[in-house]
Amino acid sequence: MQQLIHIMQRLRDPEKGCPWDVEQDFSSVAPYTIEEAYEVADAIARGDMADLKDELGDLLFQVVFHAQMAKEQGCFDFEDVHAAVCAKMQDRHPHVFSDRKIEDASQQAQAWEDYKAEERKNKGEHSLMDNVPAGMAELQRAIKLQKRAAKTGFDWGSVPPVMEKFDEELAEMRVAMAAGDPDAMEDELGDLLFAATNLARQLGLDPGAALRRANAKFERRFRAMEDAVGGQHQLDSMSLDEMEDLWQSIKRQNE
Repeated sequence: MQQLIHIMQRLRDPEKGCPWDVEQDFSSVAPYTIEEAYEVADAIARGDMADLKDELGDLLFQVVFHAQMAKEQGCFDFEDVHAAVCAKMQDRHPHVFSDRKIEDASQQAQAWEDYKAEERKNKGEHSLMDNVPAGMAELQRAIKLQKRAAKTGFDWGSVPPVMEKFDEELAEMRVAMAAGDPDAMEDELGDLLFAATNLARQLGLDPGAALRRANAKFERRFRAMEDAVGGQHQLDSMSLDEMEDLWQSIKRQNE
């Protein structure tokens, strides 16, 4: 770790460092941090351990990057980050690092949430909606907001009423589309997506994983379409009906 920290210090050196690295700040680096996290998830999804090793290194480098910028501002350094996360993990796992007994995973999950609730209280946060990261992927953020609200009992608790809400939002989307109101359409589309994430939560599914699966399936089938006709230029010359017939044929082959 010390070698990596030293490399980062050199890169940020105003006189001898890399001009690009020197001019970065937290805001400019943040998108790269998010991108690296997604690349870690992608390597895991593909089961590519060699790639996962590389991507974890890239993600670790992002942590060191942010810690170095914080050090330059006199806020904290990597050692502070390291010490804080070690203390946090030990505090959140008293059944491992102390004599407290927890019988199963569900009790541990509840103890974890109780600890985080106490953390929020100590930070002066009073709403369950506090401290849900604004930069979080929106599907995951919707799930987190819903889970927070569910702690008070503000939750349907079963699938049928969620499906009814989904149908209701879909009908409202149709009304907004018929009116041709872009603002209303965006608002109703958001409600529809929020209802879809609620449905995923009630079913115990990860909406992000479901969408990644749909994206991968679409990409795989579209590539098969290109291969079937000999490339993109051949697709360009086909009518929509012809492409739809080809799509359905490939879909049947993959089922």
